[in-house]
This record gives sequence, C-alpha cells and structure tokens, in this order.
Amino acid sequence: MSLNLYFLRHGQTTFSKADAFCGSLDPELTPDGTRMAEAFAQSYRALPWEAVYSSPMKRTIATASPLCTDLGLTLELRDGLKEINYGRWEGQSKELVEQQFHDAYLRWLADPAWYAPTDGELAVGIASRALTVVEEIKHRYATGNVLLVSHKATIRILLCSLLGIDVGRFRYRLAMPVGAVSIIEFGTHGPLLKVLADRAHLGDELRALPGT
Repeated sequence: MSLNLYFLRHGQTTFSKADAFCGSLDPELTPDGTRMAEAFAQSYRALPWEAVYSSPMKRTIATASPLCTDLGLTLELRDGLKEINYGRWEGQSKELVEQQFHDAYLRWLADPAWYAPTDGELAVGIASRALTVVEEIKHRYATGNVLLVSHKATIRILLCSLLGIDVGRFRYRLAMPVGAVSIIEFGTHGPLLKVLADRAHLGDELRALPGT
C-alpha cells in the first residue's frame, strides 16, 4: 500500500464567483458552495480515511466538515494550508488591480515565485509552509488516504512543488476550479499525480456554475 494525498479546493464563495482576489479574507461558502462540500462527502465517504487536514479559514472548514461529520473524524487545522496573502489586492478584481498596481501586477504575473502581490506573499513562501504540512503527514502516515482541504493558489503551488514544476508557473500549468479534487500517490519513485482537478462528484449543475 502507499500514501495517497487528496487535495480538495473549497467550494464556491462570493469572491470565487466574481473571480476577485481572496486570500486572507475569510468569507463563508455560498449555498452552492455548501452543496459542493456535501457532494464531495457523499461521493468520498466510502473511502477509508486516515485523517483530514484543513486551512483554518471558514470556507475550507465548511468544505471539510460534511465528510468529518459523516465519519466522525477530527479536523486537523494547519496555517500552512492557508491561501496566498494578496496584501493590498485583497477583495479587488483583476481589472482594478491592474489599473491601481500596474507594474507590480505585471511583475507578479511574470513570476509570482519571486514577486509578491503588493504587501502580499511570495509563492516560494507558500511552498515552504505548505510542504511542511505534507512532510508532517508523511511522517505520521506511511500508507492510507489523507484529505487536505485548501485553496486555489496553495494547492497549485503544492502540486508544482511535489511534481518538480517551476513554482513560478503555478498559474499557467495547473487548473484548479472550486470543489476540485486532485490526488498524489507517494510510491517508490516519489510523488505521482493520479488525478488532477476532478469534479465528477459535483454533477452537471454544480460544475456549470460560474466562478474560478
């Protein structure tokens, strides 16, 4: 047997629906976001889970909670799984950020590994804190299934780090819509991507909703 990490992006929020920057902001799930969380629990409750880890934000806790409640699992909260801090861009649209922070925005688009949002966080910093959580899990569980509920940028940065993809390309190499689950298997030859951004558990109606 091997260790399988399931990376689940939280369900829909008003900010994901509007495609606005939301990192350190702490919105609730929308009603449709809650339905996404419940759909994941319904589809994945039959798996034998070792543990569930989550970012401590309301949207990730609410996404993880249905599965934990169904199976009586204790939710492990880790700051390392938080979303990128977008600094002064928080809550704003991409169009407004490009107007108000034009040069900084273009530098960030070119290489977010080493250029941060204005007063925000570097992708390499996110990689470091998030990988610490993965290493903790690998130390505690040699085999089995572990769920990590996190955020769009953080999951993409983690996957790039584990798969040997330049972290500065995380925005342009991996899609990660709301409610999507990706699976990494840790085997003899290291991390193997088994599933990327799957949303079959959501059904046609939820998959068709607007948002990132």
